[in-house]
Amino acid sequence: MERIRENAAGIDIGAKLVFVALEGQPVKQFATFTEDFNQLSAYLVKHGIETVAMEATGFYWSILYEILEDAGIDVWLVDGRETKQVPGRKTDVKDCQWIQELHCHGMLNRCFVAKGKIKEPRRYQRLREDHIRSSSMHINHMNQALTEMNLRLKQVLSQIHGVSGMKMIKAILEGERDRQVLLRMCDKRIINNKKEEVLKALEGKYSDCGLFALRQAYDAYYFYQEQIRQCDEKIAVIIQEMGGYGEDKDLPGKRKLIRHHKPNVENLGANLINIFDGKDATILSGLTDYNWLQLLSEVGSDLSRWPSEKHFTSWLGLSPGQHHSGKKKKNRRKKGQFKAGQIFRQASESMINSKKIALGQFGRRIRARKGPAFAIKAMARKMAEQYWRIMVKGFDFVEQGVEKYEEQLLAQKRKTFTRLAKELNMDETQYQMIR
Repeated sequence: MERIRENAAGIDIGAKLVFVALEGQPVKQFATFTEDFNQLSAYLVKHGIETVAMEATGFYWSILYEILEDAGIDVWLVDGRETKQVPGRKTDVKDCQWIQELHCHGMLNRCFVAKGKIKEPRRYQRLREDHIRSSSMHINHMNQALTEMNLRLKQVLSQIHGVSGMKMIKAILEGERDRQVLLRMCDKRIINNKKEEVLKALEGKYSDCGLFALRQAYDAYYFYQEQIRQCDEKIAVIIQEMGGYGEDKDLPGKRKLIRHHKPNVENLGANLINIFDGKDATILSGLTDYNWLQLLSEVGSDLSRWPSEKHFTSWLGLSPGQHHSGKKKKNRRKKGQFKAGQIFRQASESMINSKKIALGQFGRRIRARKGPAFAIKAMARKMAEQYWRIMVKGFDFVEQGVEKYEEQLLAQKRKTFTRLAKELNMDETQYQMIR
């Protein structure tokens, strides 16, 4: 095979040791301390190495990646699934040699690595989502503690961590047991519509261990809410620096409502539009400013690094895989966690039951034939393609709606029926009926 790169090295990264393979040199190992990373960088520069490939192993690669880049070396972060060794030959020494060999022959694909300011909102956003998951876990703990005392608030309130629910829980922890007093803490709509149900739900059997568990979950929930607030402050500073946009009054049109986990970031939509040079992703059905912020943190603002929408959807893990052998044809998806792809999936889930959006109608057709999992993935892929077009080519997307979509389907069916009628030599009356 033709060698594409001459001055190339391969690195295998571990928790304690790093193994480096150079052409014509014995494999050398370094420790994972910063001092040793600097020695590794100097070693590569000394031998005239211009490019390096290394596996994306956890977070071990990040500091070494920056040190090597600062030394002027072209660093390739690659997927470990592309560097699998021959069975029975798996060692750290052979792994780095194999990576070096593959890199020399141009057989590795480069992973996307966030650079510059994009790294900061990504880190803060991922921390924020971790805190959201942790707070959700403690909501479940509050539900469990209440149920153990037979306080059935979960059955009468849409969410116990709403304003009314948390007011009542706080009062219970402070010693209030009068059901009428607790009821008055609820929103007027709850009192008017569910007064009797709430009173029945508040009649329980209190216990010390149940109240202790409720207190623990209550305090933990608010602890993570404070952590989320601090992440929002950091995100707001970075977004303001990246966007530098002024006031919401200049925004085109009304922004979509963010129903859950809305970040406390002022002028979020305006700053995002400014970061993307006036392009607005929220014209896509299902995408809000919060979804857009998540996508910015995961894929950045320059989508031209993907040559086409097909490359982009493949990287997101939304394209069907190919596995053909003889007469067997299987669609296998890429294994792994694709955070950006999951954002499009979540947006698609909210639209599959929509009666006024064309993408929702498309998803329901796929769901009827292949099930919800295929439908969600197909919808997410279409949405990702539209997102790439908007951000790269400025595609002016307009939601056509279900009626327009159904008109197109009907036109396709008429075209098919017309072709079949000619093939079957149907008479003029029947032919005209089909037309």
